[in-house]
Amino acid sequence: MPWIWLIIAGVLEIAWAVGLKYADGFTKLGPSVATVLLMLASFWCLAQAVKGLPLGTSYAIWTGIGAVGTAIAGIVLFKEPATAARLACMVLIVAGIVGLKLATKV
Repeated sequence: MPWIWLIIAGVLEIAWAVGLKYADGFTKLGPSVATVLLMLASFWCLAQAVKGLPLGTSYAIWTGIGAVGTAIAGIVLFKEPATAARLACMVLIVAGIVGLKLATKV
């Protein structure tokens, strides 16, 4: 179950990071409230995950999911550039996430 909590936390991190764009510096009430609630939910899920997983592994995977997912969301939603260098770096992050998962015996 800790891995499921961690994946949910990572997906929620993507959602709140995208929400920051829509909140426009927290000047728009609805998106700002939604973003803060998504942040709290993400942190809560991460807290559940670290009950059964090593902290370092959990945090690294959480931020990795968030980083790659947010970069992809930026490409898809905001027409950010999908250069070869950006995509290669995302592949390296995913490789690190997979490596941490395989190296963690829980």
